[in-house]
Amino acid sequence: MTNAETARFNMIEQQIRPWEVLDNRVLSTFGQIDREDFVRDAYKGLAYADCQIPLGNGVNMLPPIIEGRLLQALLIEADDEVLEVGSGRGYLTACLAHLAQRVRSIDSNAEIIDFARTNVASYGSDNVEFEQCGLAQIDATEDYDAIAVTRSLATVPENLKQALKTGGRMFVVTGRSPVMQALLITRIGASEWTTQSLFETDLPRLQP
Repeated sequence: MTNAETARFNMIEQQIRPWEVLDNRVLSTFGQIDREDFVRDAYKGLAYADCQIPLGNGVNMLPPIIEGRLLQALLIEADDEVLEVGSGRGYLTACLAHLAQRVRSIDSNAEIIDFARTNVASYGSDNVEFEQCGLAQIDATEDYDAIAVTRSLATVPENLKQALKTGGRMFVVTGRSPVMQALLITRIGASEWTTQSLFETDLPRLQP
């Protein structure tokens, strides 16, 4: 194996799987998408490390273990419509696109959107739509099977909860630094949701 292949294998077997990510579709996705292709040149040596990698504009790339738990918790099916809030540099977007039918990825920062769009397009994912859009602009009448929020929120806004289909799932991190909670919110009725606490973490705040 090449050095990158070895690093990717070790990321899966020594970081992601031990963190109770056992879904074979999720593990296969990590094995097929080269994480280093989405990292700035200065940080390519950290592409498979268990850390938040600076992406610029005050944004960090999520650690692999959080990406793994996020993807597993959302239980994404091949016909799912997914909303990603916070585009990063497109790595998680590409993972979501590998699992789902369609992904809409939004970010309030035009430069982040441009980087993510370029990275995902060069990787061959053609089922992703990027849009410069703030959290408040998400239409509560839209229906998503899954929503992935890649940066933290103080609280979960009502329009984001309403944008889930009945049976839809949302991964979101809320609270205040240094201890925040990763949550799985599931819509179980017209006006009813369940919330499951998954683990503690600490992520940068989503910019409006």
